[in-house]
Amino acid sequence: MSNDSTDEAATASSDFIRTMIREDRRQGRFGGRVVTRFPPEPNGYLHIGHTKAICLNFAVAKEMGGTCHLRFDDTNPSAEEVEYVDSIKNDIRWLGFDWGENLFFASDYFGQLYDYAVDLIRRGKAYVCDLSSEEHRQHRGTLTEPGIDSPYRGRSVEENLDLFERMKQGEFETGSRVVRAKIDMASPILTMRDPILFRIQKGVHHHRTGAEWHIYPMYDFAHCLSDSIENITHSLCTLEFLDHRPLYDWILDELELESHPQQIEFARLNLSHTVMSKRILRGMVERGLVSGWDDPRMPTLSGMRRRGYPPQAIRSFCEGVGVTKKNNTIQLARLEFNVREHWNRHAPRKMAVLDPLPVVITNYPDDQVEEIEAINNPEDPSAGTRSVPFSRVLFIERGDFREDPPRKFFRLAPGREVRLRYAYFITCDEVVKNADGEIVELRCRYDPATHGGDAPDGRKVKATLHWVSAEQSVRADVRVYEPLFSAEDPLDVPEGEDFTASLNPDSIRVLSDCRVEPGLVGASVGDTVQFERQGYFTVDPDSTPDALVFNRAVTLRDTWAKVAKKG
Repeated sequence: MSNDSTDEAATASSDFIRTMIREDRRQGRFGGRVVTRFPPEPNGYLHIGHTKAICLNFAVAKEMGGTCHLRFDDTNPSAEEVEYVDSIKNDIRWLGFDWGENLFFASDYFGQLYDYAVDLIRRGKAYVCDLSSEEHRQHRGTLTEPGIDSPYRGRSVEENLDLFERMKQGEFETGSRVVRAKIDMASPILTMRDPILFRIQKGVHHHRTGAEWHIYPMYDFAHCLSDSIENITHSLCTLEFLDHRPLYDWILDELELESHPQQIEFARLNLSHTVMSKRILRGMVERGLVSGWDDPRMPTLSGMRRRGYPPQAIRSFCEGVGVTKKNNTIQLARLEFNVREHWNRHAPRKMAVLDPLPVVITNYPDDQVEEIEAINNPEDPSAGTRSVPFSRVLFIERGDFREDPPRKFFRLAPGREVRLRYAYFITCDEVVKNADGEIVELRCRYDPATHGGDAPDGRKVKATLHWVSAEQSVRADVRVYEPLFSAEDPLDVPEGEDFTASLNPDSIRVLSDCRVEPGLVGASVGDTVQFERQGYFTVDPDSTPDALVFNRAVTLRDTWAKVAKKG
């Protein structure tokens, strides 16, 4: 491949990883090739934290004229399922990335990985160890104390090869033996203290290889060798793998492999009010704390998609966060800003009343229905207009009326005039209550001269209200979401408690008997609209033609700062 960097100059992206790779290309390292990979473990659904790595790996490869592989590191069959494989592929495609023909699985290489372990044993660089898990921990040492050699470290090459072959044949029980690298139990780097390379998982079904294997490689062993087999040039990892880099290099060096990728670490994406651990997320699903992996409160990509987060906004968010070497926590408000910015430009406007209060226009003809012209999107003139029915009986938001209004409340009140969006000025003349003193209806007058929402005499009003026609409007359920966790750091909980201590009991409210304009009949799952003055809402998969269900994606304004203070 030519080192011509015309394609690189075309992008404004710049960070330390791109700088390193461009320098590698300039010097002709790896023959000028750039091959990256995104290597998820198929043990759960992808979440927003993975998105940064996805965007980085695919974007860097594209910018440099290279390729990006999708490789599933499926080395732990007890936690992996085809469901997770399929969901990961769907999520990456939804984000807008394509691996083409470069789809791989670590399980494709199980035979080669076994042979590599045999090679290390023959070289005297690996051995079979019979220590239990607890004994292994006791021998490992601490950050300030060296580890202790295993009593099995001195086994002969012949004995180790025999035991490893018998492990492969399923002769030994799970947990009874492992294969360890023979490095240095006194190393200041804990991952270099004779790490485990292979372990027994007898009789555990693998989603691709079935019952063929009784032994499986550890992630650290399979990862670097899979990179090498695929001729990856730059292995981009998050910072928690920094201490694993010496082992990554040691394995490849000891095996004298020609293909030796460069591991480069970057800061992972941490988001406030969010848990990024797949183990914890899976536990929440299994314990019924959420409705599933695609619960709109979850940080999973499937949950965000269901909630109404567009892939363009998520990619813009990741690009804006940037690539650094220092871990930090990004406020969730920043992600919501990107979502809001996207839908402000692209979402059609509709009117919906979430807490309906009937309004009777006493001087409007009983049997008249008028079509009011409304703008579809003021940010996009090409979106045109729509017709909204106006009639004698309307619904407005209950919160838009106060019988005894406080100071600076400019919406509807007895004797006060307001504008109905796109329609007319109305004045409240009477408040109707039931026997319990609850307001059940407002009786108002309209000014026919204010058609279109402006007064010909130039008089002004201080409030404009959204509304829907009572008879023509459509019932809908609306799900309003708040943070799943009240605390900014959900894992920072008092001693003796777990992350559930910071779960927000008010993270979801279901509003029934909401009313939306009739133009939303026939809306498809995933359609997103702006409910004027309310926020951005997406049609949920639970929705049917006869029972619309909407999820609130984001509000019209940032409310997270207030939520955080309350938490």
